[in-house]
Amino acid sequence: MIEIKLCGLKEPSHIEAAFNLGIKYLGFVFFEKSPRFLRNDSAKSLISLTPPGIIKVGLVVNPSDECLNSISGLNLDMIQLHGSESINRVKEIKSKFNFSLIKAIGIKEKKDLDLVESYSEVADHLLIDAKPSSNASLPGGNGIKFDWTILEKKSWNFPWFLAGGLNANNITEALRMTKAKKVDLSSGVEDSNGMKSINKITSFVKKIKKYEGNINAR
Repeated sequence: MIEIKLCGLKEPSHIEAAFNLGIKYLGFVFFEKSPRFLRNDSAKSLISLTPPGIIKVGLVVNPSDECLNSISGLNLDMIQLHGSESINRVKEIKSKFNFSLIKAIGIKEKKDLDLVESYSEVADHLLIDAKPSSNASLPGGNGIKFDWTILEKKSWNFPWFLAGGLNANNITEALRMTKAKKVDLSSGVEDSNGMKSINKITSFVKKIKKYEGNINAR
């Protein structure tokens, strides 16, 4: 089974749709520059609607302790660190806060994979994303993918998500090339920046189920 993380939720109806589609992780964004940003009160309301069994993830970027303290009472299950947090900072967050951690790693070329092994020793999950351009305002959710052939012969023994420009049109190829068991999507199922489409989410999930069916039939 391929596990899906749907990130950047803002609408109650999308939480219900995600549950009905069997999506395992829901992401809530606490980064003010993002079009998917939620204030704590809005996030608390949405999180309260999340059915049992779904893992609730709070996305932050280079968070201060104050930021992490402010979201620690929102009933989140995991924190996703999507900035340039150092290995020591990840260790520090892990020791100070009672969160399971996902660390995002930006990839553009093979040498970027050197960071993956290092961060795998301090984070509970890794998220392999496309590295943003130097002038990008967002560290993720930009709708860009990286060269998946970089991951073709990788078989890590730690849990990781494939991210970066995934949508219903390319997810089958992405899974075939990377053999990812967990995927993260955001902008690829939006009609416009920050506005999720239930139809696009549904199409994405259907493509994954079809891929799984083909694999199991072999």
